[in-house]
Amino acid sequence: MADRYTLRLPALQVNQGDKQIYCFAVDGKKLHDFTAVSRISRNNEKQLQGYQRPEALSHIRAIRRYLESDGAMLPNAVVLAFDERVEFVAGSPSKHVGYSVPGELLIPVDESLSEEERPAWLVDGQQRSAAIRDADLAEFPVAAVGFIASQEEQRSQFILVNSTKPLPKGLVYELLPETTGQLPRSYARRQLAAKLMVMLNMSDGPFAGRISSPTSPGGNIKDNSVLKMLEHSIYEGALYQYRNAKDGTGNEERMLAHLLSFWTPVASMFEEAWDKPPKESRLTHGVGIQAMGFVMDRLTADVPFDKVNWDKIRSTLRGLEDHVAWTSGTWKFSDGQERHWNSLQNTANDVRLLSSHLQAQVSR
Repeated sequence: MADRYTLRLPALQVNQGDKQIYCFAVDGKKLHDFTAVSRISRNNEKQLQGYQRPEALSHIRAIRRYLESDGAMLPNAVVLAFDERVEFVAGSPSKHVGYSVPGELLIPVDESLSEEERPAWLVDGQQRSAAIRDADLAEFPVAAVGFIASQEEQRSQFILVNSTKPLPKGLVYELLPETTGQLPRSYARRQLAAKLMVMLNMSDGPFAGRISSPTSPGGNIKDNSVLKMLEHSIYEGALYQYRNAKDGTGNEERMLAHLLSFWTPVASMFEEAWDKPPKESRLTHGVGIQAMGFVMDRLTADVPFDKVNWDKIRSTLRGLEDHVAWTSGTWKFSDGQERHWNSLQNTANDVRLLSSHLQAQVSR
């Protein structure tokens, strides 16, 4: 029979403005009785679920070996996000400071619950907790910090907690659109572009499922290439017209419509090149994605998508057919330089070279 009980842990509530965090100690062997590792995925409605990265097994094994050695110590606190089932019962307030309150943290434990139904999620400490779970030890108490929050707030904390560590960029890009709260400036700048990228990947257009991401592992177009194309257009190109410069938001639906109106004829006109992976096509390669993004900006800047003459745009794009070498042949640039079709790389110089070449052709 599944065990059900309330885990009562001495804790300290720390008031940070209108937010509260809870500092406490817990046997690391019991963490997995009430916590879940919320790995990133999408449900049937394509909504983002979770936020964690997969376990790094080699790292876990290394931590386990250390824990099983003499004198092992883990001074860093694991970070937990609780839902509203977790309760803090305050004791007598401190006579010396007003920002900390001793008390007890009440955590319901129900071993019959599936992982996703548990009342706590690991925001930071996934690998440490896994190592403790697997270690040949009777118990191993760890320091912990917890907070009660929605999943959107948890994602924000996950990014902030890991912002000084090498988080996989693809994971960050997919989390950004549905993250709330203050973010590092570099991430905040990319949040709108990241949301558009997810919308493109889930649309019925040419990018559908093509952009590689944690929830679209079968995609073969690099997420960072698409993100760079979108970011430039939002801040300096055709998508700028839909952006609110004051708060950084934008009319996402109109941005998406503009993008699909341009990239759909591109994918149709250069169908063979579009259907191939980046190794076999410079159109789906980072250099081509960014360069064609510049073409979109050149042809449609300052004109709303529903007022653009798309027939004229398609006619202009056809004029590129004799000047591109997406999958074979040779690029012939205006300065007399000739390059084999696949010698162009996703570097700043090659992106600039191809962008200038394509823009010169469409401007004639």
